[in-house]
Amino acid sequence: MRINIIIALCMASMSVFGQKRITISGFVKEKGSQELVTGANVYIQGSSSGAVTNNYAFYSLTVPAADSVTIAYSLVGYETAWRTIGARQDTELNVSLSSIRQLDEVTISARKQEDNVSGSAQMSVLEIPIEQIKKIPSLLGEKDVLRGLQLMPGVQKGTEGQTGLYVRGGGPDQNLIILDDAVVYNASHLFGFFSVFNSDAIKRVELTKGGFPARYGGRLSSVVEMDMKEGSKEKLHGEGGIGLIASRLTLEGPLSKGKSSFLISGRRTYIDVLAAPVLAFTAKREGENGFRPGYYFYDLNAKINYDLGSKNKLFVSGYLGQDKFSIKEEHGTFKMKAGLDWGNATGTMRWNHVFNRKLFANTAFVFTSFNFTTTSYFREAVGQGDATSESRLRYDSRIQDLSLKSDFDFYPNASHAIKFGVQATRHKSTPSALALSGTYSEDDIDPNEEPVYSLEGGAYFEDTWQPFEVLKMNLGFRLSYFKSDKKQYINPEPRFSAALRLAPDFSAKASYARMNQYVHLLSNTGLGLPTDLWVTSTDRIAPQQSSQVAFGFANDLQDRGLTVTLEGFYKDMKRILSYREGASFLGISGENANDVDWQDNVTSGKGWSYGSEFLVQKKSGKLSGWVGYTLSWIYWKFPELNNGQTFHPRYDRRHDLSVVGIYEFNKRITMSASWVYGTGNALTVPAAAFYPVSDKFFSRFDPKENMLNSHYKEFGASEFPAKNNFRAEAFHRMDLSIQFHKKKKRHERTWEFSVYNAYNRKNPFFYDRSEEKLDNGEWKTVLKKYSLFPVLPSFSYNFKF
Repeated sequence: MRINIIIALCMASMSVFGQKRITISGFVKEKGSQELVTGANVYIQGSSSGAVTNNYAFYSLTVPAADSVTIAYSLVGYETAWRTIGARQDTELNVSLSSIRQLDEVTISARKQEDNVSGSAQMSVLEIPIEQIKKIPSLLGEKDVLRGLQLMPGVQKGTEGQTGLYVRGGGPDQNLIILDDAVVYNASHLFGFFSVFNSDAIKRVELTKGGFPARYGGRLSSVVEMDMKEGSKEKLHGEGGIGLIASRLTLEGPLSKGKSSFLISGRRTYIDVLAAPVLAFTAKREGENGFRPGYYFYDLNAKINYDLGSKNKLFVSGYLGQDKFSIKEEHGTFKMKAGLDWGNATGTMRWNHVFNRKLFANTAFVFTSFNFTTTSYFREAVGQGDATSESRLRYDSRIQDLSLKSDFDFYPNASHAIKFGVQATRHKSTPSALALSGTYSEDDIDPNEEPVYSLEGGAYFEDTWQPFEVLKMNLGFRLSYFKSDKKQYINPEPRFSAALRLAPDFSAKASYARMNQYVHLLSNTGLGLPTDLWVTSTDRIAPQQSSQVAFGFANDLQDRGLTVTLEGFYKDMKRILSYREGASFLGISGENANDVDWQDNVTSGKGWSYGSEFLVQKKSGKLSGWVGYTLSWIYWKFPELNNGQTFHPRYDRRHDLSVVGIYEFNKRITMSASWVYGTGNALTVPAAAFYPVSDKFFSRFDPKENMLNSHYKEFGASEFPAKNNFRAEAFHRMDLSIQFHKKKKRHERTWEFSVYNAYNRKNPFFYDRSEEKLDNGEWKTVLKKYSLFPVLPSFSYNFKF
């Protein structure tokens, strides 16, 4: 009897393992435009077998052969598509999904979301649909993907209005920002108040805060991955908008119908045009003492893609953006000119190739560049005989990359989805400053810059493995490499994330990731402004390194269309860089600032952060939005800063809360609101202000009274403040917006009216000392708060055709 049972089990096992398996593969596209649909879920009805389309919309499923199988294709924002096919041999199946925007008769109220967060091995990943970002209230009507990400848990803003991202204790340089495989070094316009990304040209944005897959490297804190639209292959489309400070226009359409397409998108501010009459009137009224500033920025996105058959596709895309700020003043023998220019340029050429139904490859050649230049010219007649004093300053900071990378997706069976690849980047950095004085012409000068070359590389392997129906893991390993002038750095980077399903839509998750960063941003402000200096690791400056662990829970409440996540994390950071006390690249003086090595002005230390994050998110339906809360602590310790004592960096924020709601009353009216609250930034204020010795007078800072209390004291007293010893007032703000849509025969238009800072909260932008006279005649030096934005109403006109 026992032998018979063993034989029966062996026969059943042989039957299972010997059963023929077939592979179904193809691409998922958007109906009506043939745009690639990335991140779509593909699964076999009635089984746990499934796949997700990659960044180029390719999928592959290996399943047991059968007379027929039913396959579902789903993604939030699209109608689920079902296909029933015979499954006796390998099959290529391309599917088009209909956007819910095209189906006016369909009301999405509580649609079942098949793309469950609880079923993914990844954790700490956030995604906001672009259509949702366009409905969120914004500053002066400019829709901004980075500002949308700032409203998510684990992500903090710098100061009022800034678009910089501070993720889980990291600075703005620790975010890997990718646009079509190209790294964007500085993502800000208008000194950080707007980002360089035009939402009309962006198809998808995804933020990863931890548990990084092995394919990502080079930064410590986050990955922001954005894909540009490909452009419609069916017919010409356009959209644009006219706002208070900028206008934009996007065109897309086929080059060869069904085979190739183009996209071109441009945006420009007209602050300079609007301000010109006011400045001209002021200059005329003041005679020769006219002070004339000027500023504008622009963006240009472009993309072309070719479908070269079922196995090959070619994409060429690029971005160009620039900010220009200038000041001119001239009267009599005095003349002054100054300017700030900064901008990004990227270019990407990608080739997709399908080797077979299980192996997909993407090879990319990437160029990226960031440059910052400030110039000033000063001339004035002094002394007898009208002797002329002249001086000129030019400061440059540039970084330029050339990269080659190949990424492979391999789907051996239903339990494994393997990714592997290699990449190499040549960095060319030019940290340079030149200060000259004497008699020179007004013609521009070029510093004698010596570029620094370095090489960064990486190889990785990762496997999304589902050994059991209730367990899914992503196991990965990355080996990173960096070579400076004489020194080489080789660092192993293990990665791990897993999801254990405790109930059908509820899972526990855990992750670990080690990251290394070889490109650094030196900043005095901590705000990630374009005036900061980008440098690479050298023989003396070792790479930054972080290790992060996270644990949490994810629950998909499908009946309500909600996703709920709760995560806790701990991150340890080593060899992070900061300027020494009082050092600044812009503060260098002398005949030639190039004589000073920037490496002499920096110091390295360590940091650590920990906290918890909570998110409730609804991506679709009549009412959508999210509630996010973060509780966190951030600490830094540098031997040469703050007397070696631990301190909080500027962007340490204990509590951070965001509430975003979008309500669609009907097809014509959409209303949205957002409210944010955050603990005040940590700032350094003087512990004592000293005056002339004869006065025997000084002011001591009293944090309880929030003022500098004046006292008399004998000469010789000294007070040294602790770094970031003062906590600014809490930050909170409400923004409101209402959109009026009207769809006509050939186009659609939208009027939007919004209010930024609706209840006129005076949030602190910076603090300064100020003298205040009391009723008894005594003077006190108080700490005065300065705010930036009062209540700001705005309107914009948007259109599509």
